[in-house]
Amino acid sequence: MAASIFLSAGIPDPKRGPQYAATADTVAIAAAVSALVHVVLGRRRLVWGGHPAITPIVWAMAEELGVEYGQWVSLYQSKLWKDEFPEDNAKFQNVTYVDAVDNDVDKSIEAMRNRMLAEHEYSAAVFIGGMKGIVDEYQLFSKLHPSATLVPVLSTGGAALEVGRMIAVEESDLQTDLDYVAVFHRHLKISVREERYVNPAWQPALAEERYWKPQTGNGFIEQ
Repeated sequence: MAASIFLSAGIPDPKRGPQYAATADTVAIAAAVSALVHVVLGRRRLVWGGHPAITPIVWAMAEELGVEYGQWVSLYQSKLWKDEFPEDNAKFQNVTYVDAVDNDVDKSIEAMRNRMLAEHEYSAAVFIGGMKGIVDEYQLFSKLHPSATLVPVLSTGGAALEVGRMIAVEESDLQTDLDYVAVFHRHLKISVREERYVNPAWQPALAEERYWKPQTGNGFIEQ
Protein backbone atom coordinates (compact mmCIF):
# COMPACT_ATOMS: atom_id res chain seq x y z
CA MET A 1 0.00 0.00 0.00
CA ALA A 2 1.22 3.49 -0.87
CA ALA A 3 2.19 5.95 1.87
CA SER A 4 -0.63 7.88 3.56
CA ILE A 5 -1.81 11.46 3.09
CA PHE A 6 -2.32 13.57 6.22
CA LEU A 7 -5.19 16.08 6.24
CA SER A 8 -4.96 19.05 8.58
CA ALA A 9 -8.07 21.16 8.14
CA GLY A 10 -10.66 23.19 9.97
CA ILE A 11 -13.19 25.98 9.71
CA PRO A 12 -12.12 28.92 11.89
CA ASP A 13 -14.37 30.05 14.72
CA PRO A 14 -14.70 33.88 14.65
CA LYS A 15 -14.86 33.94 18.46
CA ARG A 16 -11.83 31.77 19.17
CA GLY A 17 -9.70 32.73 16.19
CA PRO A 18 -10.89 36.00 14.65
CA GLN A 19 -7.57 36.57 12.89
CA TYR A 20 -7.96 33.25 11.08
CA ALA A 21 -11.68 33.65 10.40
CA ALA A 22 -11.00 37.03 8.79
CA THR A 23 -9.17 35.40 5.87
CA ALA A 24 -10.95 32.04 5.73
CA ASP A 25 -13.25 31.09 2.86
CA THR A 26 -15.62 28.44 4.22
CA VAL A 27 -16.93 27.54 0.76
CA ALA A 28 -13.39 27.02 -0.49
CA ILE A 29 -12.51 24.95 2.61
CA ALA A 30 -15.42 22.58 2.00
CA ALA A 31 -14.64 22.37 -1.71
CA ALA A 32 -10.95 21.65 -1.08
CA VAL A 33 -11.67 18.90 1.46
CA SER A 34 -14.18 17.30 -0.92
CA ALA A 35 -11.70 17.47 -3.79
CA LEU A 36 -8.94 15.93 -1.67
CA VAL A 37 -11.15 12.99 -0.75
CA HIS A 38 -12.08 12.56 -4.42
CA VAL A 39 -8.43 12.46 -5.50
CA VAL A 40 -7.08 10.36 -2.63
CA LEU A 41 -9.68 7.83 -1.49
CA GLY A 42 -9.15 4.40 -3.03
CA ARG A 43 -5.61 5.41 -3.98
CA ARG A 44 -3.97 6.49 -0.70
CA ARG A 45 -4.92 6.16 2.96
CA LEU A 46 -6.26 9.45 4.34
CA VAL A 47 -5.52 10.30 7.98
CA TRP A 48 -6.96 13.20 9.95
CA GLY A 49 -7.79 14.34 13.47
CA GLY A 50 -11.55 14.44 13.43
CA HIS A 51 -12.39 18.14 13.26
CA PRO A 52 -16.21 18.18 13.80
CA ALA A 53 -16.79 20.48 10.82
CA ILE A 54 -14.54 18.42 8.50
CA THR A 55 -15.54 14.83 9.28
CA PRO A 56 -19.08 15.18 7.78
CA ILE A 57 -17.57 16.56 4.56
CA VAL A 58 -15.17 13.63 4.31
CA TRP A 59 -18.00 11.21 4.98
CA ALA A 60 -20.27 12.75 2.32
CA MET A 61 -17.60 12.29 -0.34
CA ALA A 62 -16.46 8.87 0.86
CA GLU A 63 -19.99 7.53 0.63
CA GLU A 64 -20.14 8.34 -3.09
CA LEU A 65 -16.91 6.64 -4.16
CA GLY A 66 -17.80 2.99 -3.69
CA VAL A 67 -14.68 1.98 -1.76
CA GLU A 68 -14.35 0.31 1.63
CA TYR A 69 -13.78 3.62 3.36
CA GLY A 70 -13.11 1.92 6.70
CA GLN A 71 -9.99 0.48 5.06
CA TRP A 72 -8.90 3.70 3.37
CA VAL A 73 -9.31 6.25 6.18
CA SER A 74 -7.88 6.56 9.66
CA LEU A 75 -9.62 9.00 11.97
CA TYR A 76 -8.08 9.97 15.32
CA GLN A 77 -9.90 11.51 18.29
CA SER A 78 -8.98 12.26 21.87
CA LYS A 79 -11.24 10.67 24.47
CA LEU A 80 -11.29 14.05 26.17
CA TRP A 81 -14.18 14.94 23.84
CA LYS A 82 -15.90 11.56 23.90
CA ASP A 83 -19.27 13.20 24.56
CA GLU A 84 -18.93 15.51 21.56
CA PHE A 85 -17.91 13.14 18.76
CA PRO A 86 -19.94 13.70 15.59
CA GLU A 87 -22.25 10.87 14.55
CA ASP A 88 -20.20 10.46 11.39
CA ASN A 89 -17.33 9.00 13.43
CA ALA A 90 -19.09 5.67 13.78
CA LYS A 91 -19.66 5.43 10.04
CA PHE A 92 -15.95 5.29 9.24
CA GLN A 93 -15.43 2.04 11.18
CA ASN A 94 -11.78 2.92 11.69
CA VAL A 95 -11.47 5.45 14.51
CA THR A 96 -8.56 5.45 16.95
CA TYR A 97 -9.55 6.93 20.31
CA VAL A 98 -6.52 8.21 22.20
CA ASP A 99 -6.66 8.42 25.99
CA ALA A 100 -6.92 11.89 27.49
CA VAL A 101 -3.95 13.11 29.54
CA ASP A 102 -4.68 14.54 33.02
CA ASN A 103 -7.98 15.91 31.69
CA ASP A 104 -5.85 18.63 30.09
CA VAL A 105 -6.75 19.96 26.63
CA ASP A 106 -3.24 20.78 25.41
CA LYS A 107 -1.67 17.56 26.71
CA SER A 108 -4.50 15.44 25.29
CA ILE A 109 -4.29 17.04 21.85
CA GLU A 110 -0.52 16.63 21.84
CA ALA A 111 -0.85 12.93 22.71
CA MET A 112 -3.37 12.38 19.94
CA ARG A 113 -1.26 14.20 17.35
CA ASN A 114 1.92 12.39 18.30
CA ARG A 115 0.23 9.03 17.91
CA MET A 116 -1.57 10.03 14.71
CA LEU A 117 1.61 11.21 13.03
CA ALA A 118 3.85 8.42 14.34
CA GLU A 119 1.68 5.45 13.40
CA HIS A 120 1.74 5.96 9.62
CA GLU A 121 4.21 6.46 6.84
CA TYR A 122 3.29 9.68 5.03
CA SER A 123 4.09 10.93 1.57
CA ALA A 124 2.37 14.31 2.02
CA ALA A 125 0.33 16.59 4.24
CA VAL A 126 -2.42 18.95 3.08
CA PHE A 127 -3.33 22.05 5.09
CA ILE A 128 -6.76 23.62 4.52
CA GLY A 129 -8.18 26.66 6.34
CA GLY A 130 -8.14 26.19 10.10
CA MET A 131 -6.70 27.97 13.13
CA LYS A 132 -3.59 27.62 15.30
CA GLY A 133 -3.97 23.84 15.54
CA ILE A 134 -3.17 23.58 11.82
CA VAL A 135 0.11 25.43 12.42
CA ASP A 136 0.90 23.14 15.35
CA GLU A 137 0.23 20.07 13.20
CA TYR A 138 2.44 21.44 10.44
CA GLN A 139 5.32 21.91 12.88
CA LEU A 140 5.01 18.41 14.30
CA PHE A 141 4.44 16.76 10.93
CA SER A 142 7.44 18.46 9.31
CA LYS A 143 9.62 17.36 12.24
CA LEU A 144 8.52 13.72 12.04
CA HIS A 145 8.32 13.49 8.23
CA PRO A 146 10.90 15.95 6.88
CA SER A 147 10.92 14.52 3.36
CA ALA A 148 7.15 14.54 2.86
CA THR A 149 5.42 16.95 0.47
CA LEU A 150 3.67 19.91 2.13
CA VAL A 151 0.58 21.36 0.45
CA PRO A 152 -0.92 24.44 2.12
CA VAL A 153 -4.03 25.40 0.13
CA LEU A 154 -3.60 29.15 0.38
CA SER A 155 -6.87 30.01 -1.34
CA THR A 156 -8.80 28.58 1.63
CA GLY A 157 -7.31 31.21 3.95
CA GLY A 158 -7.07 30.77 7.70
CA ALA A 159 -4.02 29.05 9.14
CA ALA A 160 -3.14 27.56 5.75
CA LEU A 161 -1.86 31.03 4.85
CA GLU A 162 0.44 31.00 7.88
CA VAL A 163 1.78 27.56 6.97
CA GLY A 164 2.42 28.83 3.46
CA ARG A 165 4.44 31.75 4.81
CA MET A 166 6.43 29.46 7.10
CA ILE A 167 7.54 27.23 4.25
CA ALA A 168 7.83 30.08 1.74
CA VAL A 169 5.45 28.57 -0.80
CA GLU A 170 6.07 29.87 -4.30
CA GLU A 171 3.55 27.82 -6.28
CA SER A 172 0.96 30.41 -7.24
CA ASP A 173 -1.65 27.79 -8.13
CA LEU A 174 -2.15 27.11 -4.41
CA GLN A 175 -3.41 30.68 -4.16
CA THR A 176 -5.19 31.15 -7.48
CA ASP A 177 -6.34 27.79 -8.84
CA LEU A 178 -9.76 26.84 -7.49
CA ASP A 179 -9.86 23.59 -9.47
CA TYR A 180 -8.83 21.70 -6.36
CA VAL A 181 -9.04 18.28 -7.98
CA ALA A 182 -6.38 19.34 -10.50
CA VAL A 183 -4.33 21.03 -7.77
CA PHE A 184 -4.17 17.86 -5.67
CA HIS A 185 -3.40 15.61 -8.63
CA ARG A 186 -0.42 17.86 -9.39
CA HIS A 187 0.95 18.45 -5.91
CA LEU A 188 0.35 14.94 -4.54
CA LYS A 189 1.66 13.39 -7.76
CA ILE A 190 -1.35 11.10 -8.11
CA SER A 191 -1.97 10.44 -11.77
CA VAL A 192 -5.51 10.79 -13.12
CA ARG A 193 -4.86 7.39 -14.71
CA GLU A 194 -4.38 5.69 -11.35
CA GLU A 195 -7.18 3.26 -10.54
CA ARG A 196 -9.31 3.56 -7.41
CA TYR A 197 -9.21 0.27 -5.49
CA VAL A 198 -12.04 -0.99 -3.30
CA ASN A 199 -9.60 -2.28 -0.69
CA PRO A 200 -5.93 -1.31 -0.14
CA ALA A 201 -4.98 -4.99 -0.05
CA TRP A 202 -5.80 -5.11 -3.78
CA GLN A 203 -3.57 -2.17 -4.69
CA PRO A 204 -0.33 -3.13 -6.52
CA ALA A 205 2.85 -1.96 -4.85
CA LEU A 206 4.25 -0.42 -8.06
CA ALA A 207 2.56 2.80 -9.16
CA GLU A 208 2.74 1.95 -12.85
CA GLU A 209 0.75 -1.22 -12.22
CA ARG A 210 -2.14 0.84 -10.83
CA TYR A 211 -2.76 2.81 -14.01
CA TRP A 212 -5.91 2.42 -16.02
CA LYS A 213 -5.74 -0.06 -18.89
CA PRO A 214 -8.32 -0.65 -21.66
CA GLN A 215 -9.00 -4.18 -20.42
CA THR A 216 -9.98 -3.79 -16.76
CA GLY A 217 -9.85 -6.54 -14.17
CA ASN A 218 -11.41 -7.16 -10.78
CA GLY A 219 -10.55 -5.25 -7.66
CA PHE A 220 -10.86 -1.62 -8.64
CA ILE A 221 -13.50 1.00 -9.34
CA GLU A 222 -14.03 2.48 -12.78
CA GLN A 223 -13.60 6.25 -13.04
